[in-house]
Amino acid sequence: MRVIRNLTRLRAPLARCVLTLGNFDGVHLGHQAIVRGVVDRARAVGGCAVVLTFEPHPMAVLAPERAPAIIQPVRDRLALFGELGVDVTVVQRFTHAFAALEPEAFVRDFLCRYLDLVYVIVGYNLNFGHQRAGSGETLRALGAQRGFGVEVVGPVTVGEERVSSTRLRRLIEAGDMPGARWLLGRPYAMRGRVVGGDHRGRDLGFPTANLKLPPGLLLPRDGVYAVTVEIDGHSYPGLLNVGVRPTFGGRRHTIETHVLDFAGDLYGRWLVVRLVERLRDEQTFAGPEALRAAIAADVADARVVLARGALTSRGG
Repeated sequence: MRVIRNLTRLRAPLARCVLTLGNFDGVHLGHQAIVRGVVDRARAVGGCAVVLTFEPHPMAVLAPERAPAIIQPVRDRLALFGELGVDVTVVQRFTHAFAALEPEAFVRDFLCRYLDLVYVIVGYNLNFGHQRAGSGETLRALGAQRGFGVEVVGPVTVGEERVSSTRLRRLIEAGDMPGARWLLGRPYAMRGRVVGGDHRGRDLGFPTANLKLPPGLLLPRDGVYAVTVEIDGHSYPGLLNVGVRPTFGGRRHTIETHVLDFAGDLYGRWLVVRLVERLRDEQTFAGPEALRAAIAADVADARVVLARGALTSRGG
């Protein structure tokens, strides 16, 4: 998949584009339905499947105090777009000047100048342009003028739940990993680099990898989780602790992973941690021995959870 970070540097417009646009934070099942529609339509017309997304999140520019924590960094979004068959992703830097474009100017001077649009597929809740004045109906009218078709995709539901990034954030914040998986179609994952720690886990007999995550990433509720850990393309069972380690008087939030059935130095390496199920709250124990016993019980519980296989429905 080709990634373009500045459309204005293209020497010629991209030919026969089938486009969708949006933030797509999380690339949940609703987003996936739209993107698959773009890919299918592009293949049918012999065109190019294009996703236009934004960095940073528009709210981080327009109203930083109300900006949501991000579910997924751009790098991970790009990987999922590639897996879905997208040909080109445009990562548009979102600025105040960009936000000031009127909807008609955005389509005329930005989209149509650099993309030879054949078709545009968007979600029902799309808003774009100055003061979010543009909508799917705006696109339909402009498409009729400029010769491209427009499809507006309605909400996607799973069971009786409407899939949305807002709902997904709430589930992750609550530590409801089966619920998050229900909306994502896959486990919620965090990708981070292993950095140095104070080796308390090793002293307890359960060495942990301390993860440095991208700034602004949404964190799940504090507690202990059964997880799988991807290391160099191989998956291992594991245990994740999110919190401050109160037994040792900790105050700083840490994300620590104990990888089961793995021996080796992880310092400096990148891990993908997929959260399967929350096991318990973070607790304060009387001392190291009590904590060691609790971790041993957590490991046993995690093995039971992971042995059941990937959860496929709410509640497991």
